[in-house]
Amino acid sequence: MGFIQFLDHEGTFSMKQPENYNYLYFPIAGEKGIKGAVSPNLGGDIKLNQNAFLMEPVSVENLHNNRSVRNFWCRVEGKGIWSAVGASAEEECRKFTKEQDDSEVTAGFMWHTITRQSKKYQLKSTIESFVPLGHNVEIMHVTIENTGADASEITPVAAIPVFGRSADNIRDHRHVTSLLHRIRTEEYGVLVKPTLSFDERGHQKNQLTYFICGVTGTGEKPVSFYPVTENFIGEGGSLTHPRAVLLDLPGMKAGEAVEGKEALGGIRFAKAVLQPGESVSYTVVLGITDKPEEIDEVMASYDKEAKVAAARNEVETYWKEKVNVGYHTGNIEMDSFMRWVSFQPFLRRIYGCSFLPHHDYGRGGRGWRDLWQDCLSLLIMDPGDVRQMILDNYGGVRIDGTNATIIGEHQGEFIADRNGIARVWMDHGVWPFMTTKLYIDQTGDIEILKEKAAYFKDEQKERGTSLDKEWDTAYGVKQKTEDGTVYQGTILEHLLLQHLCSFYEVGAHNHIRLRGADWNDALDMASENGESVAFTCAYAGNLNDLADLLDVLEIRFGWKQIELLQEIQVLLRDEVATYEDIDAKHALLKEYLESCGHNVSGKTVQVEVSSLAKNLRHKAAWMQEHIRKTEWIQGKDENQEEGWFNSYYDNHKQAVEGYFESGVRMMLTGQVFSIMSRTALKEQVAKICKSADRYLYRKEAGGYRLNTNFHEEKFDLGRMFGFAYGEKENGAVFSHMTVMYANALYQRGFVKEGHIALSTLAENALNFETSKIYPGIPEYFDASGRGLYHYLTGAASWYMLTYITEVFGVKGKLGALTVNPKLVKEQFDRDGNALLTLRFADKSFRIQIKNPEKLDYDAYKVKEAVCDDHIVLTKDENGVSLSKEAITGLDGSIHTITVTLGA
Repeated sequence: MGFIQFLDHEGTFSMKQPENYNYLYFPIAGEKGIKGAVSPNLGGDIKLNQNAFLMEPVSVENLHNNRSVRNFWCRVEGKGIWSAVGASAEEECRKFTKEQDDSEVTAGFMWHTITRQSKKYQLKSTIESFVPLGHNVEIMHVTIENTGADASEITPVAAIPVFGRSADNIRDHRHVTSLLHRIRTEEYGVLVKPTLSFDERGHQKNQLTYFICGVTGTGEKPVSFYPVTENFIGEGGSLTHPRAVLLDLPGMKAGEAVEGKEALGGIRFAKAVLQPGESVSYTVVLGITDKPEEIDEVMASYDKEAKVAAARNEVETYWKEKVNVGYHTGNIEMDSFMRWVSFQPFLRRIYGCSFLPHHDYGRGGRGWRDLWQDCLSLLIMDPGDVRQMILDNYGGVRIDGTNATIIGEHQGEFIADRNGIARVWMDHGVWPFMTTKLYIDQTGDIEILKEKAAYFKDEQKERGTSLDKEWDTAYGVKQKTEDGTVYQGTILEHLLLQHLCSFYEVGAHNHIRLRGADWNDALDMASENGESVAFTCAYAGNLNDLADLLDVLEIRFGWKQIELLQEIQVLLRDEVATYEDIDAKHALLKEYLESCGHNVSGKTVQVEVSSLAKNLRHKAAWMQEHIRKTEWIQGKDENQEEGWFNSYYDNHKQAVEGYFESGVRMMLTGQVFSIMSRTALKEQVAKICKSADRYLYRKEAGGYRLNTNFHEEKFDLGRMFGFAYGEKENGAVFSHMTVMYANALYQRGFVKEGHIALSTLAENALNFETSKIYPGIPEYFDASGRGLYHYLTGAASWYMLTYITEVFGVKGKLGALTVNPKLVKEQFDRDGNALLTLRFADKSFRIQIKNPEKLDYDAYKVKEAVCDDHIVLTKDENGVSLSKEAITGLDGSIHTITVTLGA
């Protein structure tokens, strides 16, 4: 608001002097493997994966203290040396003075342009960065313009350090691995091919070539090269004050070789004399390849300015079309923000949970939750491959209801954990059903529940409490039967095992055990006695929804029986006495787990669909009533209108929340899932809202904090209590859980309360003065309101899903398209209109919500709804709907659904 300026409805934005903020970075990537991050001074890094970094790996602190950037120098005759990216010792000294270069960033999906105007040198640079669709490289296109009144003679030099190895080597044998470098200069640039991929556990012959090449905008090759860092900077020099540029030292010619040095993509172009107003351009290509013979072909594709411009335009068009959801509410900032939120799930697919500066953990890839939550947004924007993705993901479920924890690079690839007893996250069984239910509603593809998938098998057994000594790598990673064949069960069976096994694995208070942690990874120090009431609610809600789905299967689709593994029958006992008896639950679960510790019988039984639905409802009802009786915390004294649910038990078997001498202890997670699962009754939801507003809501911090300050290093629950309060999991505004809180509130009809949760997050993210991030939603806001861990967060999928399916109220219902708006008055434009564009069932729709009387949510209802002015939508208490059959009959044009609201 004031710092970031949106330039159109597609999310394109600009900002002046971005280098004055320390932790800004922007993602630049493609779908062929190359991925990078650029800071305002073009710092950041470029990589293929954990073991192949072209530039030195960076964390956020490196963004302001690392000199290793994508630099481009101009040695200006008679004046000095100017960094076109602002990364020079001279410019550092001029920062925050009137002599500082004027700069501005302009960016859109996967492209980044930075302009810089020097007062001293009377030069302007425009540097465009993007990854083209046709090649697995990053393009850095530099235009230098003479803005002075006199001619200017420049010697351009690109200077980009080449790390050329694994991120592990940033400290592990940094010098030794440089000795592996084999550097050569060729016609277009510098190529580095290390002899080995260095790893003391087993060195591998390296096959990758790291390269930085350049060409002028008219196709002229460089004149010489600086392939060695120490020679380029010179003794006593640095990357921000290099002697080679300062002293105009000659470079090496093409065809030379150097061994065992830190490499530099130093490229010197011919001198150029620019008349006033004249410009010249250069293209620098950065890449990693196992086919160096193709580099010349790559360079030929970008050896003219027009070719680069065409490639850049292709990138902009491609990513705009990929983000095929559009929003119009009359607030361009909010509409543009939502475009970026909708783009973020694509970044998760490319970057995983690593490979951006804040995300400096892990080794790439995604976790179990990510596999499922990222599908949420794909179901709306890119649903074509989601069915197979879901089926493949179920191959990671074990027969004991847990799942693989090491996920391979390829879809459906799960890797055996040979490192002893694996950690079990107790929430992992929740997410697959949520995603599968959304898939079924969006597509009407109920048959997916009958599809079969294998189960994952490794050394872990009995829900990660013991090891299967009979298993070895020769067995493979798919569960087998006693006769040695791979067993496959239905998707419905996989879902049942995830929920039923969890139902019986309870702690001392008869709630599901916390184990290694739940959604909150930092609740990781209560594995023996911890319990998660929050996710016990979630499992109960899923069981009810699954029962409802079974009813539909029987009534609408005629399913009478379902085939299940014979061993599962023990888990389907339906006795309240057993539910109440913790020891009996443990014994029953043990009986099942021992029956399938190594192999399964492979025998199946037929179970009545109706009786199975009834069974699941009984279990869900018992869980919910048990939680209502034992975990409700009623407000005290004059605060009787308050109340909330305890979310956890710690490793000393003590309830975590309530009124303590140190103050009120409240956590958001338990409230989210008690509301979403309908464990919380309507009057309880109202009390939870009041409590959350009083104890957790801080507008200046971005909204609802994850917890109050416990004033205790509570290491009988998790590491989060070692963090400073207001940071990360200890009381930060964690976007993901705040969005889920909003989603739950919308589902239960608490629209204004849900709107506050969503809008406060967006307002804080858009308030650059506080958040200090580019558009989008971060993982969390710290105590001061700064956004951290930007872009790669599951919150984006949930925010998008909530905005579309709850705020606009556009969602699928067994393949039908339903509309039930929950927009508040200020979300309509001045004419009382709001618009959503999206694809549904492979058709394009404009959903226009008209509110001519400009009523607020609680004052309007749907008066009429038509598609293309002649197809009247069916109306009921849940809004209006367009049947699956009607949608199938539509042609390939854009179809407009107009929903008119009134009193």
